[in-house]
Amino acid sequence: MTTPPDIEAVKNYLLGLQDSICDALSKEDGQAFKEDSWERPGGGGGRSRVIEEGNIIEKGGVNFSHVFGDGLPPSATAARPELAGRSFQAMGVSLVIHPHNPYIPTSHANVRFFIAEKQGAEPVWWFGGGFDLTPYYGFDEDVVHWHQTSKEACDPYGKEIYPKYKKWCDDYFYLKHRSEPRGVGGLFFDDLNERGFEKSFSFMQSVGNHYIDAYLPIMQKRKDHEYGDRERDFQLYRRGRYVEFNLVFDRGTIFGLQTGGRTESILMSLPPLVKWKYDWSPEPGSPEAELYDKFLKPQDWLEK
Repeated sequence: MTTPPDIEAVKNYLLGLQDSICDALSKEDGQAFKEDSWERPGGGGGRSRVIEEGNIIEKGGVNFSHVFGDGLPPSATAARPELAGRSFQAMGVSLVIHPHNPYIPTSHANVRFFIAEKQGAEPVWWFGGGFDLTPYYGFDEDVVHWHQTSKEACDPYGKEIYPKYKKWCDDYFYLKHRSEPRGVGGLFFDDLNERGFEKSFSFMQSVGNHYIDAYLPIMQKRKDHEYGDRERDFQLYRRGRYVEFNLVFDRGTIFGLQTGGRTESILMSLPPLVKWKYDWSPEPGSPEAELYDKFLKPQDWLEK
């Protein structure tokens, strides 16, 4: 007999995860997140927490949402048309941190749970999520630490898990129209249910719990790194790639907009300042070129 999904346990974990991540980041930054609770007209709501113009974080958000409705949107049924017409619940924590200092990477994490139900049929549920890192100026030790922590999140569930979800992350966070990755990857998984509810839930928790372990040491190491107008200008240019991905490809953004979610919370992921330059490329051999030549090439960082 399969274990039915414990929706309340997932929700309680996600709320606690939001709390713990916000506590760790606000302690490091020295500024608290502002909280904004909201309700969705179609059902459900959320708890958004945002920090702007902090001491380290220029803009960041750690959002919890729990929405439900009578029918899944096209973004959720495109690959699974058999779910069309089912009622649904979707809940998750999604976060993006855009630091002031160009030597601190932008980071993103998300863990989520979906369940689609229909009278007279078994519920269909799954977990998804992951985290990824988007540096502007790369440091081998930072990227290795990020991937080592990613691997540690996965290893208790099988040695094959990290390589599988690492590759999925590399493939997912890829800007097809630019022919380049968004960053240096991390983990990405979706449609996870084949392990049963308890093991799938446990894995999702492991990913969520390892985010701060992966990101905070990098923030602490780079927050006092000196920078000038050149580095800031490059950071704003590269942030444009982040915007392009989130508005064109990101499943969470598309799902949120299609389900009539709260726009302010959905677009929280966008950076406060960004630049686009026409047909720009970095000077060969420059620190900016190194990002393209070395770091924006999917590779096995743990073999270094």
